[in-house]
Amino acid sequence: MSVKVMILLTLPILVISCQQQAETEEPAAAPLPDAAAGPAIPQDKGYLVEEIQDGLYWVTEGVYQTIFLTTGEGVIVVDAPPSIGENLLKAIAEVTDEPVTHVIYSHSHADHIGAASIFPSDATFIAHEETAVQLARMNDPDRVYSFGVFVGGSEVPLPDVTFADSYTLEVGNQTLDLEYWGVNHEPGNIFIYAPQQRVLMLVDVIFPGWVPFKNLALAEDTVGYLEAHDQVLSFDFETFVGGHWNRLGTREDVEVQQEYLDEIQANAAQALQTVDFFAVAQETGFENLSLLFDRYLDAVTQECADATTPKWIDRLGGADIWTFDHCHQVIQSLRID
Repeated sequence: MSVKVMILLTLPILVISCQQQAETEEPAAAPLPDAAAGPAIPQDKGYLVEEIQDGLYWVTEGVYQTIFLTTGEGVIVVDAPPSIGENLLKAIAEVTDEPVTHVIYSHSHADHIGAASIFPSDATFIAHEETAVQLARMNDPDRVYSFGVFVGGSEVPLPDVTFADSYTLEVGNQTLDLEYWGVNHEPGNIFIYAPQQRVLMLVDVIFPGWVPFKNLALAEDTVGYLEAHDQVLSFDFETFVGGHWNRLGTREDVEVQQEYLDEIQANAAQALQTVDFFAVAQETGFENLSLLFDRYLDAVTQECADATTPKWIDRLGGADIWTFDHCHQVIQSLRID
């Protein structure tokens, strides 16, 4: 019998076997709750642009989001995610013929500002002084991999204007207040507040309708990240822009995420008090310390996740995916911060 004939004869059996396996396997992820749903992205354009209020617009392609303001004297833009790229210019052109005159960097990460070179070279670029330091370091020509190479970005203009604590930008009939409250997601990550529209933007901290991105959105300061929720709620805002996913947020969204993280902290602390380090050591021994601590920390993290996930799986998208990672991040902070 030829190999070809054997393959043809066994193919139906393989297909049936794969179907049976697929039917018995658990789903890859839990169904998303209603809170995670956002507006549809027009497929013919690849992006959505909508006015929030009084000349302030938001733009998203479903994964990243940013804002811009028409002022009567030019457009103020916050960030330039490479995933949106040139579509950001198209979105602006849909609603105004004003040129882009000011660009604000929320922070230094390339996935949010890596397309900033699309803006006019004579625009004024504004950022926190820590962001300027980060970008100067990232533009080092001796780096092995250039800035933004893995997210589609490229070298961006360095800030023309920097500030330490706060900066008020007034252009035409619009005002933006920029404030720095310390390290949260990374040094230099700023609060961007439009008082007239009561809109607040803080990137990579709060994810309306979802749990945060993996490992508390890669927060460089866990304590600062958790404290940022109270800082956000101290502003008088109605609409929140988090920089990610597919919808805008509200005060309630911030409060819900804070509640989720408060529970993680409580469950992480409880797990640290109850998981027996020496019981784990009896199983692994003390010779391979990497194995011992890996098993112990995994056990603590799993206990935290098991206590947290069931309550949140129907309230926030991704709770079944990333709660374990958030527990791990908080546990490390509770142990050493």
